[in-house]
Amino acid sequence: MSKKRIIAIASPSGGGKTVVSKFILKTYYNVQFSISATTREKREGEIDGVHYHFLDKETFENKIQNNEFVEYEKIFDNYYGTLRSEIERAFKNDKCLLFDIDVKGACSIKKQYPDDTILIFLMPPSLEVLKSRLVNRKTESIEQIEKRLSRAEMEMNIGKDFDYVVVNNVIDDTLKQISDILNKNLL
Repeated sequence: MSKKRIIAIASPSGGGKTVVSKFILKTYYNVQFSISATTREKREGEIDGVHYHFLDKETFENKIQNNEFVEYEKIFDNYYGTLRSEIERAFKNDKCLLFDIDVKGACSIKKQYPDDTILIFLMPPSLEVLKSRLVNRKTESIEQIEKRLSRAEMEMNIGKDFDYVVVNNVIDDTLKQISDILNKNLL
């Protein structure tokens, strides 16, 4: 099996991508985070160029026209995407790149970089647990949470075909499984 340079972690919103991503970045020195571009508004505490590349809609659409994205998608009226330059920079610096990404974006990256990419889906234990996590983080309205839950079913259906599916129920167990997967697959 060839070693991988791209780790794409996907899950429904509230599925644990952020916690798992922070663990990977703290544990694996040769992994760096891929910073996605988005047109959504910054949340409190987010920094442009650290959490996302925050772009206005016109700039994002110009980059689409110039083929500067490996993948992009419009989700809930906002664009999200991966700039090709992010991957090229990581490869040039002999780094593995970590993506905290939606399922369709992960599949697009795997399609363009099939030999370099490993797909890991974090499956919530249930939709009820997922709803509870979304409500408890208090970052979205009930209306937004309902939209995310309706999308979660589609994401879980696609995610079951990823290279690895990890049920994120007990975080210590989840992180152990993630470590085992990465120790087998990374450069």
